Amino acid sequence: MLYSLIPVPLGNFQINELSSITESELYNEQNLSIEQKQQVIFSLIVPTYNESKNLAHLVEVLTQLLDSYFEKKFDQKVESNGDLTYELVIVDDDSPDLTWQVGMDLLPCYPKLRVMRRQGEKGLSTAVIRGWQAAQGEILGVIDGDLQHPPETLTQMLDQMLDQRFNPNGDIPNVDLVVASRHVEGGGVSDWGFIRRVLSRGAQMLGLLILPNVIGRVSDPMSGYFMVRRSAIANCTMNPLGYKILIEVLGRGQIDTVAEVGYVFQERQEGESKVTWRQYVDYVLHLLRLRSRGRITKIRQKLQVPMQRFLRFGLVGLSGVFVDMMILYLLSDVSTLGWGLTRSKIISSEVAVINNFLWNDLWTFRDISSQQVGWHNRIRRFLKFNFICLFGIALNILILNFLYNYLHINQYLANLIAIAIVTIWNFWFNLKLSWRVTQTK
Repeated sequence: MLYSLIPVPLGNFQINELSSITESELYNEQNLSIEQKQQVIFSLIVPTYNESKNLAHLVEVLTQLLDSYFEKKFDQKVESNGDLTYELVIVDDDSPDLTWQVGMDLLPCYPKLRVMRRQGEKGLSTAVIRGWQAAQGEILGVIDGDLQHPPETLTQMLDQMLDQRFNPNGDIPNVDLVVASRHVEGGGVSDWGFIRRVLSRGAQMLGLLILPNVIGRVSDPMSGYFMVRRSAIANCTMNPLGYKILIEVLGRGQIDTVAEVGYVFQERQEGESKVTWRQYVDYVLHLLRLRSRGRITKIRQKLQVPMQRFLRFGLVGLSGVFVDMMILYLLSDVSTLGWGLTRSKIISSEVAVINNFLWNDLWTFRDISSQQVGWHNRIRRFLKFNFICLFGIALNILILNFLYNYLHINQYLANLIAIAIVTIWNFWFNLKLSWRVTQTK
């Protein structure tokens, strides 16, 4: 049997509805082993570049996992006619190490495998979209080709996407997007250094500032491991930049319901990392591109604030106000130490931050912190909380000096106003970053 590469789709980066995909697009010589009576409901895209050392093992693991899952899920063999089935689509950017050729050599052994070789186009995000354009499934997924995304998480993600379809009572909501997240229960990273963690969280905070209604919808917007329902992105013209395809899906798709599944990000076993400073620049430019074109108006889900947690956060913040005011008075008032206002404010703010962290950790976010016992984890939560509040302190000082020095408002009233503004700032970021410390596993 002759096996051929999937033709690379041309034109705009737009995913069609299943009904508009032609027969020739779905079935070609390479796909003869997938009977036309079978319905492909899940298409998993694996974008690759110089992954020849990883590909054979990855395809073997994915095939065994998904064959077993579909057999158990639907109580039938995936090879029999009329079954619901899946496909794996390798999209390679003409790798110098001939990753695409390795994929072609695997085709006789894996009937659900398809291979696309792109020449002229490059980039992870566009590779994923080209793969989706050629895919047959109503559920579209993506997983890295370097084994840093654990394949076993796919079964939990598929359960989220398929439960509503096969629920006879119809009381399970239809999930449009399932994201594998490092920042929910069961999630983490294997061996990240301090700098990498700061860069990751800093990028997320920047995203919250530029596109709050997009980035804030998921706990891990930097994830490259997710599934989306075709109908949620069909006929939406994508215009991605860089590696963060999830942001494009959230920003341009019709995503109503989102679910998340925890996973532990693994270290690369073979090959070299492709993360460079260019990816961070592309990320910022991508955010600005989405923002400038007004795509976030497509996000329909309204911001929901957990009022009970907010009230607790507010009460803790109120205790911090008294602490801050007391320390500021003791340090800056002419009847006491008489220090300068800025220096006194820095110290009083940090003491208030420590007070607020302890109460929030023991009360406001107790349900989360109780799962991360030990002083080591508590110190890490404090450093994270302090990092967020550091921006708030800088904002507080700017507001205080502006109100006091330029508007000539009483220094204590000016400080109270500044604290109120910064409290909203701190709650917003702590809410979106979930008070979680990514676990090392």
